[in-house]
Amino acid sequence: MTYATPVFAHARPDIVYDLQIVQNKFCRRAAGAPWYVKNSILHRDFELPTIYKFMKDASERFFDVASNHPNPLLVEVVTYEPPPPNHFSRRPRNVLTDPPDDLTVEVEKLLELNKMVTD
Repeated sequence: MTYATPVFAHARPDIVYDLQIVQNKFCRRAAGAPWYVKNSILHRDFELPTIYKFMKDASERFFDVASNHPNPLLVEVVTYEPPPPNHFSRRPRNVLTDPPDDLTVEVEKLLELNKMVTD
């Protein structure tokens, strides 16, 4: 899936949201958690990134590797200026500048809180 991440950057947000729903259901089922346990708590306990966070991290790794690649054509493709936010065409690297979704923000807050408590 990591090599396909730039492709997922072109996915419609509702499709990514549907993938997140599937991941949440698997987490809930694996933990045997009742309906009232928040998805962010499940992600924190499993130390599992959200779909959005996984795609963003994988995209960063992809572009880091591609920018240092010996092939100058590949380097040229990844070193571009993204179009303005209201531009109709999205490029794969736009996923790096998109704001995180609400679940990802909540999970990251909980992970930070855990780090502060354990330190």
